[in-house]
Amino acid sequence: MAALWGRALLLLVLAVAAAPEDDGVPDEWALLHVVQGQVGAGNYSYLRLNHEGRVALRVRSVRGDADLYVSDSTLHPSFDDYALQAATCGLDVVLVPAHFQRPVGIGVYGHPSHRESEFEMRVYLDHSAEPQPFGDADAGGGDGGSRRAHTPEDAPREEESVLWTILISVLKLVLEILF
Repeated sequence: MAALWGRALLLLVLAVAAAPEDDGVPDEWALLHVVQGQVGAGNYSYLRLNHEGRVALRVRSVRGDADLYVSDSTLHPSFDDYALQAATCGLDVVLVPAHFQRPVGIGVYGHPSHRESEFEMRVYLDHSAEPQPFGDADAGGGDGGSRRAHTPEDAPREEESVLWTILISVLKLVLEILF
């Protein structure tokens, strides 16, 4: 009986070891690249994404804790300047929309809690988000322009930056008065 359980356990271990690394990846995602790297504590490794379409980035920390920052406005995103981020202790996933301006900057940050972080990034093309045959054009004729509603996310970064600058200035003034 013990030999039977031993064989069953061995088969289970072999099945887990032979399982594909893309476990949990939707069938609509096509693997484009695999990038492996290391990044020191508090430092960044920068990558550039040129591929068009909706792209999924999956970063797995092999050792340490690597966090992911993505931007279509800078090639050197950081935790202060990014459009998308994933900063968990496990698997980090970011979906880069097709409308992002290319090239897209990718920053992999080594969390200071570990001296060095080793990571593996898998880049997938997401076929589930295929463009519509007629794009965003309005089907009823008209001006043919985009009818997308403007959301607060569409606000220019300059306005956000000015607000932060004013807020920080006021806080400095208050702290200077208090101390």
